[in-house]
Amino acid sequence: MTARIYRPARNAMQSGSATTRDWILEFVSASAREVDPLMGWTSNDDTQAQVRLRFATMEAAVEYAKDHGIEAVVTQPHARKPNIRPGGYGENFATNRKQVWTH
Repeated sequence: MTARIYRPARNAMQSGSATTRDWILEFVSASAREVDPLMGWTSNDDTQAQVRLRFATMEAAVEYAKDHGIEAVVTQPHARKPNIRPGGYGENFATNRKQVWTH
């Protein structure tokens, strides 16, 4: 049984990063997905592929995998640089602006 440990990327539709703090241990599917001919849904006979465990730290996820005999591959996340403007949002409404600001 193999698994992968990773931190999920943020949702592309939102600017928040609340769901990217936890580390996830997700099992790799042992069999290929199949398309149901009647409904068109994709299904799999491996129920372990549905399991996603959340951990606060990478070390906790790796320790859990070692304790339960799970072969795990750790994927390090890409570092995201902070988007901090010098003046911030309040600078848009400053009264001491040097130039005219309009939409």
